[in-house]
Amino acid sequence: MSVNDRGTIKWTAMMLPEHINMLNEYWKEEEYKEKPMLDEQQKEEIGMKLQCAIHNNLTVEIKHYSGRDYLTIKGKLMKIDQIKLKLNNEDQTEIKLDNVLDVHID
Repeated sequence: MSVNDRGTIKWTAMMLPEHINMLNEYWKEEEYKEKPMLDEQQKEEIGMKLQCAIHNNLTVEIKHYSGRDYLTIKGKLMKIDQIKLKLNNEDQTEIKLDNVLDVHID
């Protein structure tokens, strides 16, 4: 516990549960990440990597934006269309192409 925590702990003991919930929500929102905007060259590079991976049946690691956070998932591509891609992993994950941030081929 740091010196600054003492104030938070001290005051939360006297707060209403609704106020504590609002504070917790505020702190969660502070951790949210913004979706980055990719330029055309980055989008084209991602598209080429995805096409290479699906044609050669290669495993990919895809970093994507989901739920105000960045997630990374690994698997083989099953299908790519103009809106989304489908990975062959435990969950048969579908990802919108607009949310793909980076692709690494294993």
